Amino acid sequence: MTINVYTEQTPNPATMKFMVNKLLINGSEDFATKESAESSPFAKELFKFNFVNGVFFASNFVTITKTEDAEWSDIEAILKEFVKGAVESELKIKDAAEEAPNFEGTETEIKIQQILHDYVRPAVEQDGGAISYKSFDEGVVTVELRGSCSGCPSSTITLKSGIQNLLQRMVPEVKEVVSEAL
Repeated sequence: MTINVYTEQTPNPATMKFMVNKLLINGSEDFATKESAESSPFAKELFKFNFVNGVFFASNFVTITKTEDAEWSDIEAILKEFVKGAVESELKIKDAAEEAPNFEGTETEIKIQQILHDYVRPAVEQDGGAISYKSFDEGVVTVELRGSCSGCPSSTITLKSGIQNLLQRMVPEVKEVVSEAL
């Protein structure tokens, strides 16, 4: 199989999505620091580039966050070639099988988690990020945004006008959605 890699910009100017024509991982893995990448041969290799500041994998893409001083015009082709070679040589992202989502908590909490998984996650992944449920307390849903969503200028708009409105329509107990800082 010939591996094709193409890039997509994300709403976060510091990140770019490198799409491949092959499933890389079921679920997602976030490596926000070089130290956190020790368990991932693929991410570890990416962090060897001095302009890589974060790596996030989901389904058929890797989102790469660059350092402030790097320009995409200078590094995009280098990273595309690296990703192509890494996928072709089957460099591992991690060594564990993905399990089906296991939602826990009250009936309301399970409903919130299901909505985030079924409706919000695919949209967020399309922009090169990920969302995970943290808690629900007194009407406030707390989530964690990762990948290109972490530190993205438009993530507040996504959180308030997108996710919060959706959850409020589908789960009347939800009053607000907030993001936990990493």
